[in-house]
Amino acid sequence: MSGKTLHVDKTKQENVMLRRTACRVCGSKKLHKFLSLGPIPLVNKFLGEEQLSSPEDFYPLDVYFCTNCYLVQLLDIVSPQVLFEEYAYLTGASEPMQIHFSKLADEVLENFKLNENSLVIDIGSNDGTLLQCFSKFGLQTLGIEPASNIAQLAEAKGIHTVTDFFDEGCAIKLRKEYGPANVILGTNIFAHVDNLESLMRGINCLLANDGVFIIEVPYLPNLLNNLEFDTIYHEHLSYFAVHPLVYLFRKFGMEILDVKQVPVHGGSIRVFVQRALKQQSQNVDNLLLMERKAMLNSLKTYLKFAEEVVLVKEKLVQLLKTLKKEGAKITGYGAPAKGNVLLNYCKIGRDVLDYVTDTTPFKQGKYTPGTHIPVFPVKKFHEEPPDYALLLAWNYADEILQKESDYRKKGGKFILPIPEPKVI
Repeated sequence: MSGKTLHVDKTKQENVMLRRTACRVCGSKKLHKFLSLGPIPLVNKFLGEEQLSSPEDFYPLDVYFCTNCYLVQLLDIVSPQVLFEEYAYLTGASEPMQIHFSKLADEVLENFKLNENSLVIDIGSNDGTLLQCFSKFGLQTLGIEPASNIAQLAEAKGIHTVTDFFDEGCAIKLRKEYGPANVILGTNIFAHVDNLESLMRGINCLLANDGVFIIEVPYLPNLLNNLEFDTIYHEHLSYFAVHPLVYLFRKFGMEILDVKQVPVHGGSIRVFVQRALKQQSQNVDNLLLMERKAMLNSLKTYLKFAEEVVLVKEKLVQLLKTLKKEGAKITGYGAPAKGNVLLNYCKIGRDVLDYVTDTTPFKQGKYTPGTHIPVFPVKKFHEEPPDYALLLAWNYADEILQKESDYRKKGGKFILPIPEPKVI
């Protein structure tokens, strides 16, 4: 296992970090730390070879529970300019995400009255994959994406994209130029925002009176039940259940119309929000009841989770050590952000994994943050198959196992790291 010395530049941290002292949803200071995964580098900042000899910055990754509104959150906030101006994640590189977004667009079109004059805005629109699913039906679309390198890819697809961070000021400008939005989407971005107050004021400004705001966020019970600790990283500032979302939206005169569980990103919820409701779905009350029964309002639940995370780490490290002693060749499959959390938290480096493969072009030819493992296209996995592949992209396990059936038939094995490390 890697014994790399961590570089924590406190002066630089002060310039790119702020320390929150109150809950970002309710403002309470009744916050309790229950888990520490850091210090960890920024897990989407892949390194070029020329950067390997320079000190790398690591930041605290501590998780807190608010005993007032029950939000789970990070309090150490890395500047979004540092996190998102250059970004390595591409929605379009994932076939499962393409299918997921296509189904989302179909659901919106089926349930809300939209026409060719309707405006659909996507906050954190990435490479435009989701908006393409709406534009093909003739709807007006607009993307908002702070990462300029990703926004350019969307523009090349014909998806008009504003390169900016969404907040109240941005919303005012967009309303003047484009008018009100009938649909505002925020898939997998809501948890990235520190200033939810400004974001929600922006939504109120930009959304048409009868419009719908739709978010998708990883669902906290899935994180807890499946020990998905590696989905905790600096970009994900909040870990939502339905209860704190109800609290937040009501502050801005909005109510949850419906909420549905979807399998993406290890288990998420799709939340439909409007200003005035004719009827609320029973799904909302059902999930709120489930959350109370799961004791998501108790600090004890989170302390127990933290203990289980430590056990997963110990079991995985021991399994990898045993296989290496037996002379096994091990690689990583996928280089997602969650995988880099796991590698850094468990201190798994090049002494364990020969290389990692990933389908995202921006990551290929670079090195994983913190652990400095080389990243190659999946072609290398087929050309130089290992004895074992640590499945870092475990959220796509079913698709990957099917895709790599030939590798498995020839004796290759995958290691699933969570919720219980095992060889499959």
